[in-house]
Amino acid sequence: MTTTVTTGQAVAARAVDVWKVYGSGEAQVIALHGVNVELERGHFTAIMGPSGSGKSTLMHTLAGLDSVTRGEVFVGDTKLTGMSDGDLTNLRRTKVGFIFQQFNLLPTLTAEENILLPLSIAGRKPDKAWYDTVIATVGLKDRLGHRPSQLSGGQQQRVACARALVSRPEVIFADEPTGNLDSRSGAEVLSFLRNSVRDFGQTIVMVTHDPNAASYADRVIFLADGQIVDELWEPTADAVLDKLKGLDKAGE
Repeated sequence: MTTTVTTGQAVAARAVDVWKVYGSGEAQVIALHGVNVELERGHFTAIMGPSGSGKSTLMHTLAGLDSVTRGEVFVGDTKLTGMSDGDLTNLRRTKVGFIFQQFNLLPTLTAEENILLPLSIAGRKPDKAWYDTVIATVGLKDRLGHRPSQLSGGQQQRVACARALVSRPEVIFADEPTGNLDSRSGAEVLSFLRNSVRDFGQTIVMVTHDPNAASYADRVIFLADGQIVDELWEPTADAVLDKLKGLDKAGE
């Protein structure tokens, strides 16, 4: 199934006939099978599918964390396919933000130092007004001097969200961002992501297995066997769950 943008919005990231093949011969695994997708700028997109469907592989290729076997990947107007490692590193530093399930905070740094780390590595100073806005949005003003061990899981993930946002990337990729959180902390993080799209025009692409998490998105893309098989706009948790049940039955 080929999905296309139909609203005339600019495209933040796209895959064009993308294949990802691991191994060869009898051990060959086709993780992505000719995927075509466009992800709109200023939208929150969730990627879902059964285990082994290729959803994490798709996100990793779109983010430049993994190469493709065939096809092309773009972030904005920049083609990632064929880029040197150095250019890819620079692109990920300047145009892409990441939020991971494991938070990936440095334990010896304070919350503020973790938030500013990508800018520090890139030799850039934060935009003071934007930094203050991000900190206010994630509600961490009184926690900036704390190290990760002094923060709850939800607070640590909000630090990770602020770190992803502070450089104003073209797109933020979130890989199961609520997977290690309780329901209340997860809802806080998802609300923050939702608000960053609504209030700041941020673009977010999230891999999740949770129908409730997906209901915060504008659009849900469903993968099965390395192919996009369906999509849902303005999703509810129940509608997402029904789609997933259908995919599970189809795979039986």
